Amino acid sequence: MRGAVAVLGAWLALSLLAPWLGLDPDTPRLDRVLHAPALLPGAWLGCDELGRPLLDRLLAGSQVSLAVMVQVVAGQALLGITAGLAGGYLGGWPDRCLRWVTDLVLAFPGLLLALLLAGLLGPGIDNVVIALVSVGWVGFARLTRAQVLSLRRSDHVAAAVALGCGHMRILGRHLLPLLAAPLLVEAVLASAGAITAEAGLSFLGLGVQPPQASWGGLIREGARYLLVAPHYLLLPGAALVAVIYAISVLGESLRRRLDPKGTT
Repeated sequence: MRGAVAVLGAWLALSLLAPWLGLDPDTPRLDRVLHAPALLPGAWLGCDELGRPLLDRLLAGSQVSLAVMVQVVAGQALLGITAGLAGGYLGGWPDRCLRWVTDLVLAFPGLLLALLLAGLLGPGIDNVVIALVSVGWVGFARLTRAQVLSLRRSDHVAAAVALGCGHMRILGRHLLPLLAAPLLVEAVLASAGAITAEAGLSFLGLGVQPPQASWGGLIREGARYLLVAPHYLLLPGAALVAVIYAISVLGESLRRRLDPKGTT
């Protein structure tokens, strides 16, 4: 747990401070093409096929991963929680529509559906965010609906109704606070999925476009030079694995602490 927090803290700090670190991730230097890691300015982690410093491009890619993660998880949470509250609390046709839509989305593998949407929308980071939000909101919706269905007949909700509280007050004051713990766990685990999906789409050429750096793009480029410059592939791959693993460990730890019986 402490190791995961340390990895995530370093990643967040470097991503947020990157604009003030004087990075130069896009300027080619032909005298350092595929330069191995060395104790030289601009070559601490080696260089890519155009001589651009890999450390700078890794930090620039971390900014992209963080930005996509925040936008995607926020969009998924907003859409999914709203739909789950409406379906679970109102019941009737809103609940039937929600179940029909979620079953339809879940009938397809999530990453393949996101790949299809990103392909239809075209390359670009904004389209990646739209595609991932369109696919990933279902998890938040199902969790919210299940929790609301179990809570809406509880005594404190019945007392709020008897006192004449409106629907919005009941949702905002008596239901949403009780959903905070499971939704927090869902958001943390969804963060790992968002970073993985962005890297996968960028690897396939549908995410961040050159010369802008992304971890998925660096892995795609580095795979061509594995035999002559293994650092080009291994370093962005290690960064991606470390961040995703740390987020997953944090999410599972939160799940155990906030819900020991595993009811989330």
